[in-house]
Amino acid sequence: MSFEASSTVIGFIGSGVMGRSMAANLMKSGYPVHVYSRTRSKADPLVASGAVWKESPALVAQGADIVITIVGYPADVEAIYFGDNGIIANAKPGSYLIDMTTSSPELAQRIAAAAAQKGLHALDAPVSGGDIGAREARLSIMVGGERGAFELVLPVFNAMGKNIVYQGPAGSGQHTKMCNQIAIAAGMLGVCEAIAYARKSGLDPTTVLSSIESGAAGSWSLSNLGPRIIAGNFAPGFYVKHFIKDMSIASTSADSLELETPGLDLAKRMYEKLAAEGGEDFGTQALFKLYE
Repeated sequence: MSFEASSTVIGFIGSGVMGRSMAANLMKSGYPVHVYSRTRSKADPLVASGAVWKESPALVAQGADIVITIVGYPADVEAIYFGDNGIIANAKPGSYLIDMTTSSPELAQRIAAAAAQKGLHALDAPVSGGDIGAREARLSIMVGGERGAFELVLPVFNAMGKNIVYQGPAGSGQHTKMCNQIAIAAGMLGVCEAIAYARKSGLDPTTVLSSIESGAAGSWSLSNLGPRIIAGNFAPGFYVKHFIKDMSIASTSADSLELETPGLDLAKRMYEKLAAEGGEDFGTQALFKLYE
């Protein structure tokens, strides 16, 4: 089996900051896309570009060879995959289901098991790279599930990302994303504190970045979100409320592994404080507001 772009219908569920650009890049690569979003207006730009609107996840699944989902929370993933009106119950025999939401490793394993019972192939494939990576098709994609399924849908992943790595059986993609989020959580504390220190000491933060971002302190967050912090741009490339969700999943998973994560725990408490002060719809770089 091969998935030729012109003849492979992709169902895409979720048209948020990330999903909209990901679906658009699939269309640019020649894939026909059927789209559903809980808020219809979020999918309007895709429909205007040629995507076919469907009224429910079930209808998306019924007409697609590959179904991709990227929604908000694990509860949303569970709701659209399970039940009589869910993706698993309505997907075409032999089709491929790819959840790209950052979600629970345990839920990914449940989806894979339920899909296999129906003759379907499920992959968990969360992403990293933010709104910029989504727009420019430079996402890092971490994949768990059957290796054979991964290899077959690799051209689809290539349309959305650049660093695509098979991590292991079902749930492995989500576990890898937890590693990613743990590293980001502690790292954002350092980014914010470094910029706050630069300002307090009378330095020009932009000039400071020019020195430190290419050395041992360098990171994606420092280079991409540091300038936004300095400019006072706290618009979401990735929402604070979604990052708190991710950190909660990571914390729960770490507890089940009997692993202490003090850096994650501190970052989670600070982001929860930011959200309580009205910052849940800002981008993750808005953590800096707590230092101002």
